[in-house]
Amino acid sequence: MFTRRDFLGSVAAVGSVAAVGSFSSLAMAQEKKGEPPKAPPPTAPAAGPFTLPPLPYPYEALEPHIDKQTMMIHHDKHHQAYVDNLNKAVAGHPDLEKMSVDELMINLEKVPADIRTKVNNQGGGHSNHSIFWKNLAPAGGGGGGEPGGELAKAIASAFGDFGKFKEALTKAATDRFGSGWAWLLRDSSGKLSVDSFANQDSPLTKGLRPLLGIDVWEHAYYLKYQNKRPDYVAAIWNVINWKDVEQRFAAK
Repeated sequence: MFTRRDFLGSVAAVGSVAAVGSFSSLAMAQEKKGEPPKAPPPTAPAAGPFTLPPLPYPYEALEPHIDKQTMMIHHDKHHQAYVDNLNKAVAGHPDLEKMSVDELMINLEKVPADIRTKVNNQGGGHSNHSIFWKNLAPAGGGGGGEPGGELAKAIASAFGDFGKFKEALTKAATDRFGSGWAWLLRDSSGKLSVDSFANQDSPLTKGLRPLLGIDVWEHAYYLKYQNKRPDYVAAIWNVINWKDVEQRFAAK
C-alpha cells in the first residue's frame, strides 16, 4: 500500500534530486562558458558567543603580496571554522561563554581538562587570526615601511636596529617546522622578544602579549607561493600595519 508517508518521502527525494540536478546543470553551463562553477550555499555557522570579525579591508587589498583568493579562503573558511569549533567546545559552559577569546587563552589552565585542548587549538586559531588581519594593511595605504615612536625605540633597544629585528622575525617564520606562527612579543615588563609557536598555540597562554604575527600555516600562502615560504615571508613585510602594532605595544 502506498501511504501518505511514502508519498511525502518520494516528494522529498525528488526535491533533493532536483536540487542536485539544478546545481549540476548550472555548473555544467558555467563550465561551457568558461566560468568557474559556483559552490553550493555554505552551511550556517554554529551558534555561540564567538563571531568572525570582518576584514578591515577588501579581499584584494593586499595584492600582489597576498592574493584575493587566499584571503577569501583564509578568512571566510579557515578562521570561520576556528570560531565555529570554539563555540561548540564551550557550549554548556556558561562561565567560559562569558569570556572573550583572549581571556580564555590567558586563563587556559582554568578550562576543564576534557575540553582544554580543543579550546587551546580553536581559541588560539580565533585569537591569532583576529590579530593577524589587523596587523596587515594595503601597501601604500598604511602597510609597509618601519614603525615609529616608542615601538621603534623599543625595537632598537631589544635588537640593535630595525634591520636586525626584521632578520630575527623572518628567521623565526621561515625556520618554524611545520605549521605555526612567528611573533613579535612583549612581556609584562615591556621587553620585546621574537619567538615562534607551533600550530595555533597563543602567546597569551605563556603570559606574553602578541604584537605582530606572521601566519606560516600553508593555507596562508600556498595558492600563490606554493612551497616557497621564504618568498611569502619576504612579501608580507610590504603590508605590515605598523600603526596597529604600535597601538598594541602602547596598550596597558
